[in-house]
Amino acid sequence: MSTTAYDPKNMTFKRLGNTGLQVSSFSYGGWLTVGGTQQGDIVKDIMKAAWDGGINTFDTAEIYSNGKCEEEMGRVIKELGWKREELVIITKIFFGTGRKDPNQRGLSRKHLVEGLNESLRRLQMDYVDVVFAHRHDAATPMEEVVRGFNHLIETGKTFYWGTSEWTAAQIEEATGIANRLGLIAPCAEQPHYSALYRDNFEAQLKPVFDKYNYGSTIWSPLESGLLTGKYNEGIPKDSRFTNNKDFFGDTIKALESPEGKAKIEKVKKLTEVAKRLDADVASLSLAWASKNPHVSTILLGASKPEQVTQNLKALDVLPKLTPEIMEEIEKILDNTPKQPNTYGR
Repeated sequence: MSTTAYDPKNMTFKRLGNTGLQVSSFSYGGWLTVGGTQQGDIVKDIMKAAWDGGINTFDTAEIYSNGKCEEEMGRVIKELGWKREELVIITKIFFGTGRKDPNQRGLSRKHLVEGLNESLRRLQMDYVDVVFAHRHDAATPMEEVVRGFNHLIETGKTFYWGTSEWTAAQIEEATGIANRLGLIAPCAEQPHYSALYRDNFEAQLKPVFDKYNYGSTIWSPLESGLLTGKYNEGIPKDSRFTNNKDFFGDTIKALESPEGKAKIEKVKKLTEVAKRLDADVASLSLAWASKNPHVSTILLGASKPEQVTQNLKALDVLPKLTPEIMEEIEKILDNTPKQPNTYGR
């Protein structure tokens, strides 16, 4: 892989849902790496590669490495002297940082305020641009959740709020309450979405995307590396799956199943399409996801700066995805989700 920075002039920007906030089409997320397997100078190198490639959006969460991800990102941003107003910083609140107190997690007004205060302290910032409800909280009344996030906005600690891994019905409920009370509704969802994981994004969430112009910041667009082709001939020793066995144990077993082997065969066929486009299968897969109009930004995870630079080459593949190529990819994937007949039923 080349260590030369990707030309930032090629980066495109999209509005986050129905807001005026512009996020880079690709962003950098610290899940599973920053503050955990990667700390110190390597984090600075990765984030600088992202910035030099045109990325303005960085994603973290209070739970990532129990707060260390936020600490590392905040440290790097300060050391590099980046102007805060040029960045879009996203964090997420729900899981806490491993403390035992029952109020140190969830979406109560108490944890939203205290949790974000702690996140800002770790980030060494006065505010974040977007804060997501990292999960739905069935134990907290939705009105309290909506009012809590609005309090964060009104006190200048964030500009926008969103949801992560919520259902369409939950988003609909929160938006309805916000509209009824004259408050600010959530603007974006952070769901899992890839060419091999489509049903939730393309079918279940479609009603809120269409109705509210809801935005999205998608994660695991390469299916934890499966769509890079690195698992085509087995699982390498130094891979995300082997380095995070506690999290990916079930996934490893699934790859050895008939269904898992079928997915690998699809990746092999996609690899051939990518070669014809003078690209790799990872870039093809990222470009395919970015092509979806409901995708605002794609979170890139990387443990090396070269991976960021390589993944940004997806921007070069986008213009090559003609209707004919998209149809060919669709036939290979053979997993077009069935659309629900009636929303909410």
